[in-house]
Amino acid sequence: MTHRAANTAELATLVAGAHEAGAPLRVVSRGTWPEATQSVTAAAATLDVSAIAGIVEYVPGDLTLTARAGTTIAEIDEATAAHGQWCPLLPWGGDAGTLGATMATATRGPCAAALGAPRDLALGVEFVDGAGRVARGGGRVVKNVAGFDLTRLLVGSWGTLGVITEVSVRLRARPAVDETWWIPFDASDAAMRDRLDAFRRGPLAPLACELLFGAAARAAGLAHDGALVRVGGNASLVAASRTALRAIGDAVAHDAAAWPRVRALHAAPVLRSLPHALEGALARRVKAQFDPRGILNRGIFGEVT
Repeated sequence: MTHRAANTAELATLVAGAHEAGAPLRVVSRGTWPEATQSVTAAAATLDVSAIAGIVEYVPGDLTLTARAGTTIAEIDEATAAHGQWCPLLPWGGDAGTLGATMATATRGPCAAALGAPRDLALGVEFVDGAGRVARGGGRVVKNVAGFDLTRLLVGSWGTLGVITEVSVRLRARPAVDETWWIPFDASDAAMRDRLDAFRRGPLAPLACELLFGAAARAAGLAHDGALVRVGGNASLVAASRTALRAIGDAVAHDAAAWPRVRALHAAPVLRSLPHALEGALARRVKAQFDPRGILNRGIFGEVT
């Protein structure tokens, strides 16, 4: 059985009914990551929230954007590009995924180390908890930190504490210069790995640096194993980065179209929480507060289904 909600009010009504009946729900949106909920009990009805979509507010001057959870990363990218801005989530999988799923699973991407992980970029969330109550944490502007811990709690909770319906995110200015470079080398070259690691931690830290070997390198369209590096910033910074990369190895300019292929290598989010995460007393209390009857994505954290 599939329940579909067109807005937050409909979603709250559906969840409240499931809460009263003790009926488990599997939360899905665009369905690009079916593996993400494969551990949810088979008895769960599907709760489709893909229609809760669209940009609610975008204030370029504040570098902030609020969108409903079913909005795709591609739609956000299109809206912000016209103002020379971007939301640098760039999650694994691709731009067809949604903002809500990216936040719910805390899915990082190649640029997370340099530009921020989901918990760094989330300013506020609206969500429906397991009893059908609508709640909000954080705000829509950078200076508003009220309820920030609640926002961080929901990000990465995999839909087990509440169904995210709206997210406010921090944006960044797109770099004036954005280049991709490739350094071919063999996986056994430990010295090259050390040089790249030093570069990643140094003053010219790249936007992204991925080591690709074997099948991963082929899938990314590389002719040889090696490192794909993305550098960005003003002209002088990128020029210095080019010089540093050429000193590391035989760096050559590469087509930026490789990055979507790299992101597609990880087609589903990875559950990083420990198995049986709900065995801890604090975790059980938190779960009971937000989802008293344990109906939301039951089984995600290894609990008995």
